[in-house]
Amino acid sequence: MITLILFLISCLGPLINISALNTCPDCGNSTVPFPLSTNQNCGDSRYKIYCNNGILEFLSATGTYYNILSIDQNANKLVINPSLIMKDTCYSSDLQEGGFLLHENLPFNISTHNTVMLLNCSQSILLSPLNCSSNSICRKFEEKVDEGSGCVSTLCCHYLKDSAMSSHRIRIRVGGCTAYTSLVDFKVNESIDSWNFGIELQWVPTN
Repeated sequence: MITLILFLISCLGPLINISALNTCPDCGNSTVPFPLSTNQNCGDSRYKIYCNNGILEFLSATGTYYNILSIDQNANKLVINPSLIMKDTCYSSDLQEGGFLLHENLPFNISTHNTVMLLNCSQSILLSPLNCSSNSICRKFEEKVDEGSGCVSTLCCHYLKDSAMSSHRIRIRVGGCTAYTSLVDFKVNESIDSWNFGIELQWVPTN
């Protein structure tokens, strides 16, 4: 038995050490766990994120940087800050890019734990299966959160991002919906003070 244990240690040890040695340095106060990579000399280059002035950021397919709010290495997940809705308007700052978009050939996707609110929408949205009723949580966002105040009295909807939808995009556009935000792990009837704003991304584990 002792011989078997020593054999396993000798086989697995190098693999563990390679992962540990290849981990990127901290970015400010944030740890960068493997396989995430902030430069070409550490992590796995397919899992690229950015360290800019001590702040971790995620780059979308449209070239927009989003601040990373948290990373859960054990669950292979990270949460980014949604695009801001510009003051006194109902337009997200990434409206010109069509909203949030991921590269489909990279190992990230939008998880099914996101509840998305679409704001300032055209009437055509009513043909969709989204919740656009007076009970939609987007109404609370407009009324209770300063960022949503410019969207009051516009048509808005919310939906849970599920596996039947695109896992690479939250789309907005002029002539459709011009703003959005997202909640992670939203629970019905929870206090608005408990809402966890963010877009949760999941990455595919390394081989």
